[in-house]
Amino acid sequence: MVRPLGFLVGLGFIVALLCAIVTTPLTNEPNASHEFHKHPEHLKLSSDGLLPHWNKAQLQRGLQVYKEVCSACHSLNLVAFRDIADLGYTEGQVKTFAKGFQVPSINPDTGEPATRDGLPSDHFPAPYANEVAARAANNNALPPDLSLITKAREGGKDYVYSLLTGFQNPPANLPKELKPGTGLHYNPYFANLNLAMAPPLTKGQVTFADGSPNTVKAMAADVSAFLVWTAEPKLVKRVWTGWAVFFYLLIFTGLTYMSYRNIWADKKH
Repeated sequence: MVRPLGFLVGLGFIVALLCAIVTTPLTNEPNASHEFHKHPEHLKLSSDGLLPHWNKAQLQRGLQVYKEVCSACHSLNLVAFRDIADLGYTEGQVKTFAKGFQVPSINPDTGEPATRDGLPSDHFPAPYANEVAARAANNNALPPDLSLITKAREGGKDYVYSLLTGFQNPPANLPKELKPGTGLHYNPYFANLNLAMAPPLTKGQVTFADGSPNTVKAMAADVSAFLVWTAEPKLVKRVWTGWAVFFYLLIFTGLTYMSYRNIWADKKH
């Protein structure tokens, strides 16, 4: 009884497999927005490739752009002030930077919510008290936390860079149902073309101490590089550690083979 049953099950599986092969596969029909959606432009950074390194000057500029522009709406919950020491800041500079933020606290005398100057051990504070407040201030859209944004979005840094530089007027042939409504802004790099975030960067908005260009594209590249670092601060160290391990194993393999040849040199193989 078991054998006939097993045979029938196997036969049914084969028939189903053949049907799947010969029948036309299901496909998703592209919607109207697909025609206008663009793939992100490539952003070349020093942290790319097989021999990466951090451009600390660029990361410092990106931090400045985040602080002066992005922090008004977006949090950076997973990054502590003391972490920016890796960008080339001294201990005193880190303390001064942290002190420039007000972080939530509790009044020890009354037990009421309060704020205090930031400490290096504190994390970047969120701009809103909670999600309700964030949505109320942004046309019911929730600004995402940027700590891992270059890892969380398809396209990574290219997507972030393209989104920041991609705001434009809707094309004349854009269907009426795809045109941005009240409080929305057209951006062909966003999935549904219409974004609740207004263009955050304008030329000359941030002034850098080193005199670096402050065009929209330059600032977008700087803050994108900074967000690559926040998402994976050990990226460069991880890659170089991988190279060290690779060459160690390569040398170890060579020594092992030579030892093998030496030990069994007088033996017939």
